[in-house]
Amino acid sequence: MIKRILALALAFPLGALPPPALAQNGEVVRSERANFRLTTFASGLERPWGMAQLPDGQLLVTERPGRMRLVGRDGALSRPLGGVPQVEAASQGGLLDVALAPDFERSREIFFCSAMLVQGGALTRLTRARLAADGAELEAVTPILDATPAQSSGRQHYGCRIAFGADGRLFLSTGDRNVDRMRSQRLDDLAGKVLRVDREGRPQRDNPFVDQPGARPEVFSHGHRNPQGLALNPWTGSLWLAEHGPRGGDEINVLRPGANYGWPVVTHGVNYSGTTISERSSAPGMVDPIRVWTPVISPAGLAFYDAAAFPGWRRSLFVAALNSPGLVRLTTDGDQVTGEERLLFDRRIRMRDVLVAQDGSLLVLTDESDGRILRLAPG
Repeated sequence: MIKRILALALAFPLGALPPPALAQNGEVVRSERANFRLTTFASGLERPWGMAQLPDGQLLVTERPGRMRLVGRDGALSRPLGGVPQVEAASQGGLLDVALAPDFERSREIFFCSAMLVQGGALTRLTRARLAADGAELEAVTPILDATPAQSSGRQHYGCRIAFGADGRLFLSTGDRNVDRMRSQRLDDLAGKVLRVDREGRPQRDNPFVDQPGARPEVFSHGHRNPQGLALNPWTGSLWLAEHGPRGGDEINVLRPGANYGWPVVTHGVNYSGTTISERSSAPGMVDPIRVWTPVISPAGLAFYDAAAFPGWRRSLFVAALNSPGLVRLTTDGDQVTGEERLLFDRRIRMRDVLVAQDGSLLVLTDESDGRILRLAPG
């Protein structure tokens, strides 16, 4: 027993102990409005980043090093899918989010975003493809949008979350790339933005900056730092965005066309060194967040909940949190946040994405080298 304790102390320094293992049949966890059984649905994924559920119940999951897999209804992993392009898997980059086309059952089209190395440096790329009928590979893989200009230095802050609007148009978040922060304020630059395009990657005629000289017509909103969560509010039709602040100042924003969300002109955070970024946390002409976290939680994937499995969680927004790690449940009223509950923060598990499954359970991707899909189901 003493040898076991010493081995753990050497492998995991103080404050970095491994998360506790789950029992084979899971465990019942009690929360404010629901009790749930926590189990490991699947394991063996390397740094999983995004997921989507197919109509037949299988999951399509990305792994940041550059692989995409199907996860069966029994939790079994497929071999890596063929046809996935090589990505820039360095630092925070790699193969990131994935989403199904609204008409996937007919078209079998999927969309994914990734960090890509091109002439001049690295950037965020949006790609369209078709999942083969046998699920073994991607076909007709076509890049449709690059968040130019490419950046020669730095491999951070790609953003890279995808969501579809009620009209079937596609939204893509991009990060500021963490070198020249003012890129997020420049309208001739696609970094630090939320972009709105059709399934060919073309800007929409009713986008807010289509007729503005010098502005990129794909831009829907700007002034974002590193937005890694994007979800459509099913009750209001608005788009909600989660973005990482620096040291302090993580945000939830409700997006409006043409709006400026301030980064780095306004912020609730400071540099990691403690030095000031801006003296202002709000300014005329810039939209304030509806939720701010200081200390940070590093919010990633978002999912609104309105299923029958957990009546007490209806009209909640779930936020996967990386640091401090866990799952956040926000109660909502229209486009406002009215309360917060923190789930599983005692487990020390970095959580990258969250999805409401067809049966009403919650599925959560863990950001680990031996990554898992956790399942929260009625218990």
